[in-house]
Amino acid sequence: MSKRAIILAGGKGTRLKPYTISLPKPLVPVGDMPILEIIIRKLTKSGFNHITITVNHMAEIIKAFCGDGSKWGTFIDYSLEDKPLSTMGPLKLIKDLPENFLVMNGDVLTDLDLEVFYNKHIEDENIFTVSAFSRDQKVDYGVLEVGMDNKLVNFVEKPTTRYNVSMGVYIANKKILDYIPENQLYGFDHLMLDLIKFQQPASVLVHSGYWLDIGRPDDYEKACNDFDDNIIQI
Repeated sequence: MSKRAIILAGGKGTRLKPYTISLPKPLVPVGDMPILEIIIRKLTKSGFNHITITVNHMAEIIKAFCGDGSKWGTFIDYSLEDKPLSTMGPLKLIKDLPENFLVMNGDVLTDLDLEVFYNKHIEDENIFTVSAFSRDQKVDYGVLEVGMDNKLVNFVEKPTTRYNVSMGVYIANKKILDYIPENQLYGFDHLMLDLIKFQQPASVLVHSGYWLDIGRPDDYEKACNDFDDNIIQI
């Protein structure tokens, strides 16, 4: 059975400068291979035999490196954005999407079992399934809780709050295309709010393993260290 994956690789990677001055972010190396190659290898091992890479910034460099995917035993094609369309907007440009397909950011490293994730989405007949990660967010200040009379009712020193955050890995049913406008900036946030609005909410599966979004220089340094320590498995 053909399994399709979409890798979103059209961003400029401005938060990861200076590493992205001469390279698109997905081709920044972690260990001895680019982030994008790590993702492609993982997708191929999980049975995804058709990968579409959405490209915009430095598109030709990405296309030259990945080619047709034959060196990894998969098929790769490309969807070119003439202008930035955010995370979900590029999907509208792909005209041959199957009933269900995986979508993931081109800067995510995770040990999430993509095959299990894909099968769970289909089994539950979801319109959209989000992989989530529980992350603690520490406030570096003392928090004042104030009552209606402006009197202090509680004080918490540097509290930590746990949130479920999106990992940037999703399985989508092609029904979501009905909500995505043509050739317009339309992000993951827009889609989530629209699905809630029209009573078609996404499902969320929390992952308890490894996840790293390589968005900033300190994230990139951690990824390199994790690779050297064999925490990241290829």
